[in-house]
Amino acid sequence: MTALTPAERARLADIIFARSFGRGKVVLASGKESDFYFDMKPSMLHPEGAALIARAVLEEVSKSGATHVGGLEMGAVPITGALCQHSFEAGAPVQGFFVRKQVKDHGAKKRVEGLPKGETLAGKDIVIVEDVTTTGESAWKAAQACIEDGANLKLVVTIVDREDGAEEFYKEKGVPFATIFRAREFLAR
Repeated sequence: MTALTPAERARLADIIFARSFGRGKVVLASGKESDFYFDMKPSMLHPEGAALIARAVLEEVSKSGATHVGGLEMGAVPITGALCQHSFEAGAPVQGFFVRKQVKDHGAKKRVEGLPKGETLAGKDIVIVEDVTTTGESAWKAAQACIEDGANLKLVVTIVDREDGAEEFYKEKGVPFATIFRAREFLAR
């Protein structure tokens, strides 16, 4: 896979800073309060942002050797879609999936979605992706659902690590953890 050039990485940082980074009091999904936030959807759904994020994440997925990539709804869905398309165009297709926070009470009633009928993650090498990581707990919920399905967790990768404990959390679990950006890169601007 082709890694982002320094200029492309800088451009992606500019997109994230302009579209997704903000300052102001917020309560994060972890329950912690913060004076800054990342709302990654505007960057993940921006044409250039989606393409650059997909390339950056696919590089990490490729290094891990995983064949499947996904994560917890909603943050992982745009990343996964862009990544699957890019992986196909790059000649190294990976299958996407996503994990529901709660099983639907209708339809197929599956927790892991996106796989062909009758297929599970059993025996598959997977990467869990996340848009923003704080403590690591959200991505871990998705990972646990996949592990319960029989998957082999190879890596957790995030677009932005807030640097609030996720790296240490995954180290304790013995799970490789990769970041595309760290919060300090945006706080320093």
